[in-house]
Amino acid sequence: MGTRGAGRSLAGLLGTWGVTRAVLLLFVFRVYVFPGPDVTSDVSVIYQGWYETLRHGTFPLDDVTWQYPPAAALAILSPAALPFLSYPHAFFVLAFLADAAVLCLLVRASTRPGRCPRGTWVWVAGLPLLGPTVYARYDVMVTALAVAALLAGARRPRVLGALAGLGALLKVWPALLLAGARPRRAWGSALVTAAGCAALFSVSMPGAFAFLTFQRDRGTEVESLGALVFHVARHFGWRGQVLLNYGSIEFLGPHVHLVSSLALALTGVAFGWLLLWRLRATRFTAQSVADAAFTAVLLFTVTSRVISPQYLVWLIGLAAVCLCFRASGMTAPALMVVVASFVTVLEFPLGFSHVVMSDGYGVTLLFVRNGLLLTAVLTAARSLWRSTVPPLAALPSPRQAAGTKTSASS
Repeated sequence: MGTRGAGRSLAGLLGTWGVTRAVLLLFVFRVYVFPGPDVTSDVSVIYQGWYETLRHGTFPLDDVTWQYPPAAALAILSPAALPFLSYPHAFFVLAFLADAAVLCLLVRASTRPGRCPRGTWVWVAGLPLLGPTVYARYDVMVTALAVAALLAGARRPRVLGALAGLGALLKVWPALLLAGARPRRAWGSALVTAAGCAALFSVSMPGAFAFLTFQRDRGTEVESLGALVFHVARHFGWRGQVLLNYGSIEFLGPHVHLVSSLALALTGVAFGWLLLWRLRATRFTAQSVADAAFTAVLLFTVTSRVISPQYLVWLIGLAAVCLCFRASGMTAPALMVVVASFVTVLEFPLGFSHVVMSDGYGVTLLFVRNGLLLTAVLTAARSLWRSTVPPLAALPSPRQAAGTKTSASS
């Protein structure tokens, strides 16, 4: 009966994945038009434009919208592997294959002792809630790499480190996968991989790190947590502007620099909390690396000046890995991320005009979505701390610790 029930569960899982992904493909291939702005234009216009530059052996040196580490070139150039398709169609197929790779990794992981299929369902049911944006950005490819790294991390820390190092050169945030990695082998492997790839790009393609100077005058992106200040302020006479800036719709004007600086300060506070947690944490379990990575990425997402819809792809992937472990305490924040993904598609692309105008509907959606993410990060941080940091009462006093050392030496 158990085998038969597991078979039916797997069939339901695969059937749901197949139906939802077919719908996503119909949208990105424009068989059916998804309401709102055309999210596929980033691939057919921006990505393809970068592709034409990159394939000639140089980075887009004069394009301030190129804001990615050098290994991102691999994702932008990847459609060349399918020369029989147009660039956009090849990209969508590769994004679909990355999605399928995550599914396979999660299904395989869920069959091991101490694991369960909850995480796989988070990926299968949560990802399509973001709509066609999922296949119209290269984030699903980076997320596949991150999922593979975390699932390998428990037994093969060097693999975790190498994949995290490569991922950091694809889109920076996978470096946070190492937040809970204890063995030095993982960190060493990450540094060697990142340094080697960075050196290779530096000597082979001009402008590998030009992106570092392209964001000095950024504003506050309209979907971020800090942007809520200006959405409300517009109703009280704030005279700033909403403009396309550095490839995203941002607030520019009075006090924007202050709010952006506060966001950077909050990111610093988040880093400080992670460092304190790392120094205090002693009770590591099989799921700790995944739980720490999910919490770290949530922290840096919520405090960022930019919260683009595709950032939810990262969070869904990491939440899925966490919930593959039966003992993970990340169930509540994972469900909040899934609900936030549905609210995200309501605000982009479906209601983006309302967000840009800061009307009641758009502002309400942002308050709900960002409120869910803020609650998720606080809940995740609390759960991670409680599961890994012993209570102060359980710690030995300095006198007891000295006595223990004396006994051990005698």
